[in-house]
Amino acid sequence: MVPVSDTSPASDSPGAPGVADLSYEQARDELVAVVSRLEAGGATLEESLALWERGEALAARCQQWLDGARARLDAARAADGEDAGS
Repeated sequence: MVPVSDTSPASDSPGAPGVADLSYEQARDELVAVVSRLEAGGATLEESLALWERGEALAARCQQWLDGARARLDAARAADGEDAGS
């Protein structure tokens, strides 16, 4: 898992290696950790903003995984429907 403290700008984008290479579970678990840190408070404004940006990138990565899974399920259902209709 990528450490929560890894908040460099290059890793904040879903297309960046820091986030783009994460599995759904890794991104979700790190997002949970980021939210916990934000909710706990105590971070400086700059740290909080970096955590927020990291959280946004992680949430976007999770959504990419979920969208991909939905597309695969839809394709499988469509294929099953074609097979049943033949």
